[in-house]
Formats: sequence, structure tokens, C-alpha cells
Amino acid sequence: MDLKQGSHIHLMGICGTAMASLAGLLKDRGFKVSGSDANPYPPMSTQIESLGIEIKKGYSAANLHPKPDFVVVGNVISRGNAEAEELEKLSIPFTSLPKAMGEYIIANHECINISGTHGKTTTTSLMSWLLDQLGEKPGFLIGGIPKNFSYSFRNPVKKYFVIEGDEYDTAYFDKVPKFTHYRPKHTILTSVEFDHADIYKDLDDVKKAFAQLIKLTPEDGTLIYCADEKNVADLVKSSKTKNRFGYGLKSDDYLVKNFQASPEFSNFDLSFIGVELGNFKVPMSGIYNVMNTVACIAMLHQLQFPLAEIKKHLLTFQGVKRRQEILGEPNGKLVIEDFAHHPTAVKETILGIKQKYPQRRVFAVFEPRSATSRRKVFQNDYVEAFLNADQVILMKPFDQSKIGESDRFSTTELIEDLDKRDKKAVEFEQVDQIVEFLKTHTQKGDLILIMSNGGFDGIYTKLLKSLA
Repeated sequence: MDLKQGSHIHLMGICGTAMASLAGLLKDRGFKVSGSDANPYPPMSTQIESLGIEIKKGYSAANLHPKPDFVVVGNVISRGNAEAEELEKLSIPFTSLPKAMGEYIIANHECINISGTHGKTTTTSLMSWLLDQLGEKPGFLIGGIPKNFSYSFRNPVKKYFVIEGDEYDTAYFDKVPKFTHYRPKHTILTSVEFDHADIYKDLDDVKKAFAQLIKLTPEDGTLIYCADEKNVADLVKSSKTKNRFGYGLKSDDYLVKNFQASPEFSNFDLSFIGVELGNFKVPMSGIYNVMNTVACIAMLHQLQFPLAEIKKHLLTFQGVKRRQEILGEPNGKLVIEDFAHHPTAVKETILGIKQKYPQRRVFAVFEPRSATSRRKVFQNDYVEAFLNADQVILMKPFDQSKIGESDRFSTTELIEDLDKRDKKAVEFEQVDQIVEFLKTHTQKGDLILIMSNGGFDGIYTKLLKSLA
């Protein structure tokens, strides 16, 4: 990427959360940026458009004419894609997003890499905000849009770069976890569970990926990890990082005590190796968000930032779009959107919402859309995940045509299993049917929690309009 300002860089798969951020970083550095995507949808598509970057819908050889100077290929692109075939035919220099990030954007900055199966986006957003308020002016790349900033990216001004270190693979020509390329000096590891069933065989396969991250974090760096997670605790035993500390409800290092939930804040006490650090408040619900917060506090504490300042700036964190985001309350019916799709995330999100709004009935609306949630691997886990909801509304799983019939997740089976546990659940094939059901079955004071990692066929706008 030895390119002059004004050079044309084209991004294939530009509406991915990380790719949209890279597009902004490159535009901010003076490059001409274009991109293509098969399915642009908000909030990333709107962020890209607001930057004045053209999105070509669909992948085509024509998208590379006129010929760009350089191409970044997203991991949604597979070998045989018409645009990828044209890329190689034209001999245009290209790379993957993670490699571009590591070599060109992060480069010689101190990278704070935030990884784990859950909590990456919120933790990366909070860490970026706290460092910003502490005067560090960090660069960052976040897999979502933090409400404290205008965009999901920023080029660094001083020494730190904060990045969401995803374990998903890099590109069809570079089958390694993304974080392999991010040059982590400091690492937060929130959790390790089986996920991404389309690229990982089982939990052991996932653990091997995170083991690489442990090895990449240098001896003179910092490793902050969730000690309550057995899979995480097992992995960090091999770490050579000297500055290594755990956090959690059972940790010997950063210990969380006296957690309390209210509609405004999560409140908790924190100690470090027996020394009381005081009481902290953060305007997010759920014990899992307390853990995300403590991970940031621990890292900043180890990097010698003052706790009093950290405590003060926690109160101003506004959260992330699509993470427990309040969309509206038409006629007294509160509508909240969340990105949850893994059964653990679904379970903890519902629990956190119930703790924050104990007087409301919760209608949990779920679209099985991710590669893992459309497969049978978590069939039984989803039963437990929905037990804290008052009513479960399921969308028919997104396209399962490329998944063998015996491996497909079954909403019918889930409904039968929930019925055995005295939990009401229904399934619909169309979003309009869900909207009509919610309009007729909810009342003032109820809460509708919509969970999907995709566009969910525009249910958000349709529902708000219908309820109003």
C-alpha cells in the first residue's frame, strides 16, 4: 500500500462493519474510495453514503472499470466471485482488510486489541471513548457505530489504536483470524465459546485461534482476561505476557462485588488484589456489560490512567447503535434493538433487559440469520436462552439452502421445546406478520426486544410505524 494521496482504492464487501470503517479511514487519509456490496443496509451503508463514497450494488467485473490502483477484498468474497476473478485477471494489487489495517493504519501505534466471542463491539467503543476523554485522541476501528462518536472509525493522533479483534477469517486467500494481522501490544479477552460454525469445526478449533492471539501479545504488553470463563483461563496459562490480570465475579485480581441494576445505571464495587478501588456506575444494563466495563477499567488502570477520571467518564458513555438501542416508545410500548444472535448473547441480553425493566413484559423477537444460528449446533441452547422472555416470536431462519437438511436449525423444534417449559412461542415467515402480531398482542407498558445481526427485512421502521 505504498500509494500517494488521491490514489483510487476499491473495497469489495464495503458494507461489512469493519470494511465500512476502513473505507472511512482511507477517505480521511486523502484517498479516492469506492466499494461494492451485495446487500447494503444501515447503519453501515448510511455511514458510507454520508462520507460521499459510492456503493456499487452487487459484484461485477464492471465494478473494476475504470481500473482502481489498489483493492481491499472482504471476507464475504469467495473464490469464483465475478469481481474477484476480474481482479486477478487485471493484475491489480490487492490485500485483505486485516492486513491493510495492520500494515497501513495501525503500523507503529500501540494496538489495544479487544477480542472474544462476546462483548467486543461495546468494549471497543467504551475503551475508545475513555481514552478520548483522557486526552489520548486514539485511533479506533469498531464493528458498530458508537453513539459518542460520529463514525465507527478514527485515525490516530497520538500513540494508541483501539481495534475490535475478530476471530473470523481474513479472506479467501488468507485463512487466518483477523486479529493475527493487528499487531496487538495490549489485549483484552472477554470470552471464548464455539461460534462461526461455517469456518470452525468445534470449540477446540476456536480455542486454537485464540491461542494464536495469546502468543501474539508480547511479553512487555498487557493481557486482561475474564477469569470467570474457563476456556479463557485455560488459554492464558500459556501466555508469556508478564503484565497479565484476570477480572470477574470470582477473580483473584480485579474482583467485581455488589452488582445492582437500575433503569439508569449498573452499579458495582471493584477491588484489585484485595485493595478497594471504589464504586463505579455505567449507563448500561446486564452483568455482561459490567464485565465489559471492568475489562476497560483494568486495562486503563494497568496503563497508569487515574481511576477518578475513568470513573467520571464512564457516566458519559452512550452505548452503541444496535446494542440495547431504544428505537422508540409508541403508545407506551418500548421497542429496543440488539445485535444478539449467539445463544449466550440472547440469554444475557434478555436477562439484562429484565433486570433493567422488571415491571415490563418482554416480547423477544429473534431472526436466526448468522451462519451459526441457522445451524442445528445450538438447537438446545436456544431453549435456555429464551426462558426469561415472557413471549418469544421467531422469524423463519434466513436462507438455509446451502446447509444440509440434518444440520439446519429448526424453529418448529424450538417452539415445541419451549412449550414443554411453559414458554409461549410462535413462528412467522414474513416480517409483516410479526408486526401485525405485536400490534394486536402487546399493550401499554410492554417491551419489544428485536434481535438480529442483519437488516431483518426492515422490521424496525415497519413496527414503529404500525404501533404508532
